[in-house]
Amino acid sequence: MFTDLSPADLSAYRFDGAEPADFDAFWAQTLATARRAATPPVLRPVETGLIHVDTYDVTFSGFDGQPVRAWLWLPRGVPRPLPAVVEYLGYGCARGSALQSTLWSSLGYAHLLMDSRGQSTSYGSADTPDGDIAPQVGGVMTRGIGDPRDHYYRRLFTDAVRAVDTVADLPEVDAARVVVKGGSQGGGIALAVAGLRPDLAGACIDVPFLCHFRRATQITDAHPYREITDYLQARREAVEQVFDTLSYLDGANHAARASAPVRFSVGLMDPVCPPSTVFAAFHRWGEHAGGADKAIRVWEYSAHEGGGDHQLAEHVAFAARVTR
Repeated sequence: MFTDLSPADLSAYRFDGAEPADFDAFWAQTLATARRAATPPVLRPVETGLIHVDTYDVTFSGFDGQPVRAWLWLPRGVPRPLPAVVEYLGYGCARGSALQSTLWSSLGYAHLLMDSRGQSTSYGSADTPDGDIAPQVGGVMTRGIGDPRDHYYRRLFTDAVRAVDTVADLPEVDAARVVVKGGSQGGGIALAVAGLRPDLAGACIDVPFLCHFRRATQITDAHPYREITDYLQARREAVEQVFDTLSYLDGANHAARASAPVRFSVGLMDPVCPPSTVFAAFHRWGEHAGGADKAIRVWEYSAHEGGGDHQLAEHVAFAARVTR
């Protein structure tokens, strides 16, 4: 069933959350610190048996110079410099095997798939710790929620921007033709990166998590937003402080600063990332730039899987257009 507002009301819905006065200064300082601490990335060739692509195990400097792992695939026999796709993962996911994700390199892109620091589930564990903390099973929504400077997503978003920095600096890559993409948590990360790096060629954002936190906690009981609800049930006095912290991370606030061409998707039966939270971010995209090339694909009878392969095909066409 539909989990949120009607299609007409979603089209009219606008973000009504808070935006910190020092939002831009907070992120400018965070990224400047990470970039000062960065060391050159290490690319280690990996033999996979794939005949169309060269594979590398990459370690690059993320938040505060901390090492972050990623896979990089470079297509063989394609004129260089290459366009690039930087991809981010869903909640609890890890980069997995070097054989698992070869679509974009098959299409002629340099493709970097970033590990998510400290995340782990029964499906796989990240190769990247969260600083000194080894990957653990369990959610990260309230890790450091007492202060935006301590919150987990400050670190992960910084890693994600540094992933783009790393790819854009590769001699094999055309820095003007980099697209970011992801679904769910990965969509929320890509959204934040687009707000923090204004020079992207495009963004593909599917059923994004991490948008309009306060509304999400009020209209869904699903995890991961449920982690915030559970936290506040035991800390009733902390409500305003918690949402102040989350306002520095909110996809709606990052979207306002994005200007790259973008394609969103949303599932109207999604109980995990409620449609109105997605529209809250979509409507703000390009706000500070006075507009942007943006569109949202509405999947009426889809839940958190969104459009699946149908949506992926649309992203392939979109990425080809914005990177040609």
